[in-house]
Amino acid sequence: MQTKAEKTRQFIIEQAAPIFNTKGYAGTSMSDIMAATGLAKGGIYGNFADKDEIAAEAFDYSMSVIMGQIRAKTSLETTAIGKLKAILDFYRVYVVRPTIDGGCVLLNTAIDADDSYPFLKKKARVALASLIASMERCFEFGIKNGELKPGIDTKREAEMFIAQIEGGIMMTRISDNKKLFGGLMDHLQSRIENELKR
Repeated sequence: MQTKAEKTRQFIIEQAAPIFNTKGYAGTSMSDIMAATGLAKGGIYGNFADKDEIAAEAFDYSMSVIMGQIRAKTSLETTAIGKLKAILDFYRVYVVRPTIDGGCVLLNTAIDADDSYPFLKKKARVALASLIASMERCFEFGIKNGELKPGIDTKREAEMFIAQIEGGIMMTRISDNKKLFGGLMDHLQSRIENELKR
């Protein structure tokens, strides 16, 4: 059971997450966080050392929510192909209705952090590696099950899939063309069915 201090800390993280995701690190002020939480500056700093710590925790929270939703979708599927399609279906919805206000947390943080905020760049790098590893496990499961062709370079496929998903989200946002993303997901689904399936 969480203590009162732990609950307050979690509340601050949850309220701060969409602000950082929408405004970026530099654009988010402590006043924004105070307004969202209804807490005074002392209430924020009583739980966190500084804005960096809140941003880092907010990113971890956001990614854990997203990964939890992906796991919930894929856990309903018993086949690798079903799991891969579930991931694509998740992102089809995610690009229209992102889990955390402001859009894709990983993409936003990667662009926002770049070389300006090394601690956020490191967080984004770890999250990206986790996404790729999760996708790679799906491909490995499919080969082991006999669903997918043996000899597939699972790491390369996982990297290509994530690159097309994240790149597709970026292109969709810039162009304001949601059909573009659907076409990219259709392409990946076609690749599974026509090129990777045994």
